[in-house]
Amino acid sequence: MFSKILIANRGEIALRIIRTCREMGVKTVAVYSEADRHSLHVKFADEAVCIGPPPGRESYLNIPRIISAAHLTGAEAIHPGYGFLAENAEFSDICAASGFTFIGPKPEMIEAMGDKARAKETMKAAGVPVVQGSDGVIKNVDEARQVAETIGLPVIIKAVAGGGGRGMRIVHNIDELAQNVVMAQTEAAAAFNNGDVYIEKYIDRPRHIEIQLFGDTHGTVVHYSERECSIQRRHQKLLEESPSPVVSEETRAAMGAASIKGASSVGYVGAGTIEFLLDKDNKFYFMEMNTRIQVEHPVTEQVIGLDLIRQQLHVAAGGRLSKRPRKPEGHAIECRINAEDPEKDFRPSPGQITSFHAPGGYGVRLDSHVYSGYHIPPYYDSLIGKLITYGADRAEAIDRMKSCLDEMVVEGVKTTIPFHRALMRDERFRAGEFDTHFLESFNWKKSG
Repeated sequence: MFSKILIANRGEIALRIIRTCREMGVKTVAVYSEADRHSLHVKFADEAVCIGPPPGRESYLNIPRIISAAHLTGAEAIHPGYGFLAENAEFSDICAASGFTFIGPKPEMIEAMGDKARAKETMKAAGVPVVQGSDGVIKNVDEARQVAETIGLPVIIKAVAGGGGRGMRIVHNIDELAQNVVMAQTEAAAAFNNGDVYIEKYIDRPRHIEIQLFGDTHGTVVHYSERECSIQRRHQKLLEESPSPVVSEETRAAMGAASIKGASSVGYVGAGTIEFLLDKDNKFYFMEMNTRIQVEHPVTEQVIGLDLIRQQLHVAAGGRLSKRPRKPEGHAIECRINAEDPEKDFRPSPGQITSFHAPGGYGVRLDSHVYSGYHIPPYYDSLIGKLITYGADRAEAIDRMKSCLDEMVVEGVKTTIPFHRALMRDERFRAGEFDTHFLESFNWKKSG
């Protein structure tokens, strides 16, 4: 096992990694921007190095400064967390070339899965179900029209390097196809410096289900069940749970087997997640693969009984994975608590937290880096914490979450707590009757 690792991230995920490292006796190095000088990950790491001004491109995305900090502090490995450089193949390559173990997949694996069109072809070749669509990147509008006419409308245009709904357009009318292709290419180029797009058949009102994977350097790939991620706003997840209320044992086994087959085909190593769309007939289709630890990993930890960060370090250090199947027990739900104002279309709400109270009790977990007096900077993602509850079944987990949300206090900024309170009381949500379009008809103010 490593004696010291550097964490190339901030906020709650950096603090989450530090906690596991402390349990394992592994020293930690935090890096921080000038805006994060008073963040908890800086306070609780064994060492901390300032790597630049507040903007991410000058600090958390500045590879030379992060590598220099690792050399300066004598770190042996670098954990990227999620976001920032976590799925950057160049960063993984530079870490290895600089003598550091990258706690994640190899560069070629990140590249293979990061290009969504290429990833789709890889999974298709491995026998994983995929949605009908173009054979890779579309070259021009004429080709896009030919694909759309072949597979039938509606279709969805996606950026090959996309994420978070950027570079994505749904087309119901063939006369609107050309305009939407250009718009998607332009948006993708601006967001990802890559304007390539591809086309798929649009699946109406699907569920978003993902499988947690792990692979080791000895050729073993295992899965740790599924997560339900269908409660989304503009393709951004707001709540996750495990297991899904609609996935049967048969479907779970099939999705798990397909995921292992796909990951094994590229020799995958480390933590990863394969995301699927599940249609009304319980047929599932590969959507994308994330080559990192996910924001929502705690719900899997609660039902599977494993520390996934510890598992990452174990695999990165050359350890073997247990092949013993792990079935989920009980139910876990995670609400993302963001510094956003749900009354104003979830507008970010940075500022100083004047009062903070965390809920507690049996089956309650809060992963957060904030405290009373903490100033939420405007430069980064608005996530300030993840509230997780565990119960013997879904109803118990929901009731526990409802109680915790009523108890939780965050004053000084607007948060998504009122939205989640309303969601826990909604009869359709409690019955498991929702899909990725649920929020289009959910009046949280009325439900609350």
